[in-house]
This record gives sequence, structure tokens and C-alpha cells, in this order.
Amino acid sequence: MKRYRAVFHLTEIERANLALNNVNNLLAELGEDQVDIELVTNSEGIKALLKAGPYRDKVGDLAAKGVRFVLCSKSLRALKMKEEEFITIAEVVPSGTGELVKRQTEGWAYVRP
Repeated sequence: MKRYRAVFHLTEIERANLALNNVNNLLAELGEDQVDIELVTNSEGIKALLKAGPYRDKVGDLAAKGVRFVLCSKSLRALKMKEEEFITIAEVVPSGTGELVKRQTEGWAYVRP
């Protein structure tokens, strides 16, 4: 059976709900066991992964379904935020853009809600 891979790119906090809904819809359509999904956040999009943010529960539910969440360390520094402010399941990478390029080079579908 075919395995799908999609990397979602979130740069704007205002689009967080749309991005998370898109991820959930893709899981529902293709099947949780048939798709690998990663949500890469950078710029203001990192705020979707705040511990005290409004998306915490939705992010937790998606993580339980196997979705990987990524924070850009350059955005953390630029916005003067600390890693401790974010959900523990979020992985910090050196660069969100670098992560996107790596995934696309590996053949992942790029989605920008």
C-alpha cells in the first residue's frame, strides 16, 4: 500500500486553525496509518505551538495521531521567545526553511494553507 508524506508550512498565527484543520482532514482522507505529516512553523506561525495557546489541545490530538511539529530556532530568537514556552512535543530545528527544503528533497508534498 502506498505511503504518503506531506509537510505543512505555517508562517502566520492567523492561519493556524486552517492549517491544523487541513492536517486533520488529510489524516481522515488518507488514513492515519498511510500518511506521515510534519507541520513546520516559522515566523509568527510558531505561536500556534505555545503551551498556553488556544491550539494546544488540537495540536496534542494531532500529535497523538503521529503528526510531527517543528519550531524554527531562528524564529524563536527573532521573536525573543524561549523554547520552554512551547509544547514539549515540538522539536526545535536550526531553520524552518532548511527543514522544508530537506523534506521536499526527500519527496514530501509541500502544503501551505
